[in-house]
Amino acid sequence: MKIEGRVWKFGRDVDTDAVIPAKYLNLQDPKELGRHCMENIRPDFAKSAKPGDIVVAEENFGCGSSREHAPLALKGLGISCVIAKSFARIFFRNCVNIGLPILEAPEAVDAVGDGDELSVDLESGTIEDVTSGLKFKASPMPRLAKEIAEAGGLIEYAKQHLL
Repeated sequence: MKIEGRVWKFGRDVDTDAVIPAKYLNLQDPKELGRHCMENIRPDFAKSAKPGDIVVAEENFGCGSSREHAPLALKGLGISCVIAKSFARIFFRNCVNIGLPILEAPEAVDAVGDGDELSVDLESGTIEDVTSGLKFKASPMPRLAKEIAEAGGLIEYAKQHLL
């Protein structure tokens, strides 16, 4: 699975309240959640992000509450992949469960900039910054996590493999 998109870069310790403010937790539609994604830390993000764009962040992305709404908001907005130096454990699992690809790649995070174009190969874990021509190797997603992401999430994976 290959992904191509524009980078939206964020700092360290972006918690789930920053990804989707708690006042929107009554929403269940991922597209509705996406309209409010990151609004308290980057108000232009939800209005300017395009389907396929990629979120890149420093350490501990998705810390805080274990709410599934945070990765749902990113996916609902059309974000195709999240790359960070590290992730909060539950956020990582929630991304896999909803089918949002997620990679740890510290060197790529240090090198890419806001607005760069990336090409990501989930199979090999290769990240190419098309803007600069630099290439990076991420820790590839574990096989089962990659299969779940490619299926569109845990429910779709279960429908394809268990039913």
